[in-house]
Formats: sequence, structure tokens, C-alpha cells
Amino acid sequence: MATGNLDKQKTIDLRKKHVGPSCKVFFSHDPIKIVRARGQYMYNEKDEKYLDCINNVAHVGHCHPDVVEAGAKQMELLNTNSRFLHDNLVLYAQRLQATLPEKLSVCYFVNSGSEANDLALRLAWQYTGHKDIITLENAYHGHVSSLIDISPYKFHQMAVAEPSQHVHVALSPDIYRGKYCEDHPDPATAYAENVKDIIEQAHKKGRKIAAFIAESLQSCGGQVIPPVGYFQKVAQHVRNAGGVFIADEVQVGFGRVGTHFWGFQLQGEDFVPDIVTMGKPIGNGHPMSCVITTREVAESFMSSGMEYFNTFGGNPVSCAIGLAVLDVIEKEDLQGNALHIGSYLTQLLDDLKKRHLLVGDVRGRGLFIGLDLVRNRDKRTPATAEAQDVIYRLKEQRILLSADGPHRNVLKFKPPMCFSREDAELVVEKIDQILTGNSGNSKL
Repeated sequence: MATGNLDKQKTIDLRKKHVGPSCKVFFSHDPIKIVRARGQYMYNEKDEKYLDCINNVAHVGHCHPDVVEAGAKQMELLNTNSRFLHDNLVLYAQRLQATLPEKLSVCYFVNSGSEANDLALRLAWQYTGHKDIITLENAYHGHVSSLIDISPYKFHQMAVAEPSQHVHVALSPDIYRGKYCEDHPDPATAYAENVKDIIEQAHKKGRKIAAFIAESLQSCGGQVIPPVGYFQKVAQHVRNAGGVFIADEVQVGFGRVGTHFWGFQLQGEDFVPDIVTMGKPIGNGHPMSCVITTREVAESFMSSGMEYFNTFGGNPVSCAIGLAVLDVIEKEDLQGNALHIGSYLTQLLDDLKKRHLLVGDVRGRGLFIGLDLVRNRDKRTPATAEAQDVIYRLKEQRILLSADGPHRNVLKFKPPMCFSREDAELVVEKIDQILTGNSGNSKL
């Protein structure tokens, strides 16, 4: 069946008729119809090219030929469930484990970041025998019910928000907008003490902590980079309380931070989570994800007596695709590219900050960068409307960027890992022109 040949308005009309109204599109007043993509570029029905600065799912580039070929070849041979032996499953598990600390050795393959995080909670509940979860302000961990409960980014949007009594929200370790900023002598300890206080208050009420969960770098929360040492201190408090530490790598894993393969590794070699979840980039657009944990946690999960089976998790096609993604990351040194191009993009954005007072902060690691727009640098007043204006005007110039954070004022850069110097120069040049045009003065 041919695809992509409906009139754009017909596509819009059919979507409104048959797709749930809460399923939103980018640029709702004039949505983009994308019919193909390659590398860091996407193309509309008129074959106009858009530079994709936001798609961390197409990790090694849209429709990478090696990934497409691996999936197609395996699909021609076999696709079945993990109750049958197949080499792809065990070889992929072995390859994934090799990127992680040795104690993280047992894999559970699932199909989305939400499935992975939901399973991580089940592992924590079974292993600890406790129920309560500590999450962070502005966190987002997925769309299923168990994860909406631990995602303030989502449950605060509800008309009647009633947080679960089992969920405790800790301060986001944000050293630009948070309670303890960059001028604090030890923000890592200060933010970790907040977690310790939450644990103590929970204990006074007779509650017990099963897990602390955090994105290794907060994405929807506004590209927040936790201060080094924070995770170690939090893990100590949580483990002392009989809980485990879950690192959510769904957004930032697989080399995106440049210096390391996993975001949690930015904290130092002395920090190892008890459970790690991964998704989005793992399959370069193919729906797959994984939970990796310790042998002790896995054995405890087994002791519940309930078999864990996932119909599509770890199927031969998904594992072939996952192996191909790892091969491309290595063959094309995409982690190195994230480091070098990310550093160059950060430098260009820092230069932009010098020219425009609207830019309050530039933060990030590798190709995971946030540009925090403010109306007043001293007060750090979020420039929400200005951020929306920037992304809409970039769209007019066929550059795709988004804004997020609790105030929707942080421009998010998380492009495919094949992003180039020329791409970085182009997007910053266009943002510079927009900000200059908005202010009428290059210093505003």
C-alpha cells in the first residue's frame, strides 16, 4: 500500500476523526507532515528538508542503512518470542552488559521506556518488600499508571492532582533554578540531604522506601545536570533505608553525553545504580527497551513465584536491530562525535549568551544541551513566550527544536548523534538572527 500520498489537509482531518484528541502534534496550528527521513534530516510531503535537532530516538540517524538491513534480514528469517532459544537474545544481552559495571549483569527486554520503568518498580518492590518511591520535581518516567504516579511533570497537569501516598517528591538537583544554586558551597550534599529528610519523614509515618528513581540527566525537567556526587550521597541514604537506586537512561543513554556511554557515569566510577532502564535510542526508532539489574535483585524477583514473560520483548528482530545500533555507534564513533560536536555547539551557544541577555544559561553534556531563556538574568525570570516564538520561527526556516522544563522556556538540543559542525553552526546562526530581530539590539 502506498503511503504519504494523501493531501495534507486530508491527513489532518482523518487524524482528528480517528486519533485520540489528547495525542498532540508539534506546531498544532500548522503541523508538519513528514514522509521520509535520513540521518539528521526529515522531509515533508513537498520534499522540503528539515534539520532535526530534537530526535534522540533516531540515535544513529534516521533510517540508518545498517540498522534497516539488520531488521529486514532477521525479519525474513524468523521473529518469535523469547521462550525459544535464539543467539540474538544472548549475544545482545552480552554486548549491552559489557557497556555497564560488572554487577549490572541481568537483562529483561521489553518494548518501551514506560514498560522498562514499570518493570523497574516491580523489581524494587519485590526485592525490598517496601512500597514507597522517591522521585524528583518535574520528573517524567512514562505514560502507564504506575509511572504517572511518579512523574510530577505529568500529574501536575491533571485537573485534579492527587499524588499517591506512596510517592515522595524530592527537590530537583538544579543548580540554576533550584533551591541550591551554583553559588552554594556543596549543592550535591544539600540536595541529597533533602532526600534524607524525606526518608526520615516517611519513617515517622511508618512508611518504607522501596526506591529512588531519577533520570541520569533530567530531560523534560529542563536539561538539568545533577552536581557530581549527588547520586552517590542519595544512594547511600536510600540504601541505608533498605531501598534501591533506579537510574532512568531512557533519554540520555548510549553515548549521548559524550564522555561516557551512560549518563549516570558522569557522577564518577564510585557510583553504580541497582537498576538501570533504557529505551528510546536503543532501537533507533524500533520499539524496544531494557531493564538491567544485579543478580541479587533478579533472584529476588524470581522468588516471587511469578514468571515474567513479555510477548515481544527480546524477539530476534529487536535484538538484531539493537546489535546493529551498537555496531554503528562503535563503527562511526558516534560517542566521540557527541563529545566533539556537543562541545562545539556548547561553545557556540556560550558565545550566543554573550550577545543576548535573553540567554540566561547554557548547560548540558555531549549532544544533550539546554538553552535557558530568561527575561531578567538577575531574577532568572523564565522567558516562556520568547522560547515558543524561537521554536516556531525556527520551524519556518525548517529547523526543528523544542522547548521544555517546568516553564517551557528551555530550548532542548538532543539531535541524532550524526549531527555535524555545519548543523550546529546553522541552528545557532538562525537563533542568533531571531534573537537579534526580537530585540532590535544585539545586546538584548
